[in-house]
Amino acid sequence: MSNWDKVFKPIVVLCVICVVITGALAATNSATAPVIAEAKAAAEKAARIELLPDADDFTAVDVTVENVTAVYQANNGAGCVITSTAKGYGGTMTVMTAFGPDGSIKQLKVTEAQETQGIGSNVSNNASYWEKYAGLDSAKNLVLGTDVDAYNGATISSKALNSAVNSAITAYNAIP
Repeated sequence: MSNWDKVFKPIVVLCVICVVITGALAATNSATAPVIAEAKAAAEKAARIELLPDADDFTAVDVTVENVTAVYQANNGAGCVITSTAKGYGGTMTVMTAFGPDGSIKQLKVTEAQETQGIGSNVSNNASYWEKYAGLDSAKNLVLGTDVDAYNGATISSKALNSAVNSAITAYNAIP
């Protein structure tokens, strides 16, 4: 048996298979990427409307603050919704924070998190914990343990949520 059959032929066959699979994945990605982006934008808009139901529509505001990914103001002056991120125990936690026209936090929602089930998920999936932020003032950053208590047993996730809210507060105060 020659070297071609033993060594080179299997290498060529595997390379051809890799090229075909890569092409198929690229085609699938190019077909699904716009659909995924559109679905994500629709979900974000629905979350903004859920957080500020009095708003008629939103306009993006250009504010550059670390860990803040989006700032939207209600066109009718009902407030604004700011999306921010922070590093939690299991990964990045994405939080939408709604501010009323008076500068107080109306409510917040964790839209993405990979926290440990049964521990950190008690912070990221628990609307009753998020309610502790409602009504707090945006005049200064919030201190965990003073303004809001950490969730028992999920300190890192509580710190991540608080950090994301503080980034949103910084962005809110930077809106022109």
